[in-house]
Amino acid sequence: MEKVIIYTDGACSGNPGPGGWGAILMYQGNKKEISGGKSNTTNNVMELTAVIEALKLLKYPCEVELYSDSAYVVNAFIQKWIDNWMKNNWKTSNKEPVKNQELWKELYDLTQIHKVKFIKVKGHSDNEFNNRCDELARNEIKNY
Repeated sequence: MEKVIIYTDGACSGNPGPGGWGAILMYQGNKKEISGGKSNTTNNVMELTAVIEALKLLKYPCEVELYSDSAYVVNAFIQKWIDNWMKNNWKTSNKEPVKNQELWKELYDLTQIHKVKFIKVKGHSDNEFNNRCDELARNEIKNY
């Protein structure tokens, strides 16, 4: 299985408000940057979108190391929140409907194709790839 490293970030100006997302995919010495945005969204939606859009670019099943500064995204998988949500018919432990369900379902489906290891990075620190994703995301906000 091919190994791919992905960094992602999402940003929002106001929450909700205009938002952007950015991702960097690295594979065999090649690097690809992607980004996008939305006029009225939330930070969490942008974080999820960054991960989904990056994984959707992979043309066949890959082994992925995915770096994100979003505890929301990373913990859903590391702490198995998503498994519990599915078992409980997409309800949280407080019996509330899970927010952003469509995105979570799409992301879950992608994690069934690819072997994804989620890794939490500290946001706005000295990680050049995380900082670059943040820059990509923030540049997209200006378009909305």
